[in-house]
Amino acid sequence: MAGKFQWYKFSEIDLEDSFFDSLKEDYKDFPQWFDKKRTDGEAALVFFDELGIGSFVYLKEENEPIELTTETLPARPRLKIGTLRLAERFRGQRLGEGALGVSLWRWQEKKLDEIYVTVFKKHQAIIDLFERFGFKNVGMNERGENVLLKKRNMLDYSDAYASFPFIQPDFKKAGMIPIFDRYHDKLFPYSELKGNRNEIEEETAGNGITKVFVASPNSPVKYEVGEPVGIYRIFDGEGKKYKSVLTSYCTITKIDIIKHNGICRTNPTNFIKMAGNKTIYSPEELLKIYESHRNVVILEMVYNGYFGKGHNITYKALSENGLFTSYPYNIIYSKEEFIQILEMGDVDVQNVIINPSRVRR
Repeated sequence: MAGKFQWYKFSEIDLEDSFFDSLKEDYKDFPQWFDKKRTDGEAALVFFDELGIGSFVYLKEENEPIELTTETLPARPRLKIGTLRLAERFRGQRLGEGALGVSLWRWQEKKLDEIYVTVFKKHQAIIDLFERFGFKNVGMNERGENVLLKKRNMLDYSDAYASFPFIQPDFKKAGMIPIFDRYHDKLFPYSELKGNRNEIEEETAGNGITKVFVASPNSPVKYEVGEPVGIYRIFDGEGKKYKSVLTSYCTITKIDIIKHNGICRTNPTNFIKMAGNKTIYSPEELLKIYESHRNVVILEMVYNGYFGKGHNITYKALSENGLFTSYPYNIIYSKEEFIQILEMGDVDVQNVIINPSRVRR
């Protein structure tokens, strides 16, 4: 997929691009609205490729009532996704997931009560995406649009996507996933050296927030679905212990056991088919992993957050705090230890694990 997301001023965007035709059809006053945003100097997150605009995301903070046909929702601090639209050629790809992920990160960062979007019923694919991420249909507005809303104090923790970007507070344990730098930087290209928020968001939107990694631990994995994990970037060079760092934190959403103690659960052809279009590995690398390891596991994760430049946690810091006592695949953290790790990475824990007192003794 050529092209990339970037933040652009409305004044830099061509309203005559055919991408906007459907928006003009849905909203007769869209050109006037767009011109006002130009005048106000506002910006949107836009994906461009050789064919033009592929996606467009506009976010707006509000604190006003939402008028429905059946009731009025009282004014609250909210983030409105004023526009999130994908070109037809990108439907069903990770572009929409990434753009929505960035919107939810912004909502979390702003510490607003709610986030919402208005969508006409005919855009079912977009509605399905929002509902997967925990938005609920709360009614219809006077335009005939569905109003989809997500509340900070009513998150569905039964599913890591529905509660994203927050981590469910009742997790039993946590872990660590080690990834060599050359693979880490493909899977998490924004989690190591970058410190600019816009740059990180642009790459996140283009890559999506679902991450799939093929693990090959020496012993059977101890991870569980719903468990948070730290992502450990192994520096494969001189000074490994000093340059290897914990960069990110995710939640395990799916585990596929391919080989267990040398016993194959599926053949190599099926394994490559399962993992080939989802991972950073080539088919040749996947086959080598399959043939050379007793334990092979496909781990799917949702990418909750990153520490960022200057905040990544070094091996030395982890070791000195008793948080690196075994090989990473074998490490099991308590709730308290995982919270300690987030704090070491300068994360506002109460804004990642809502009501963290529930997980402290």
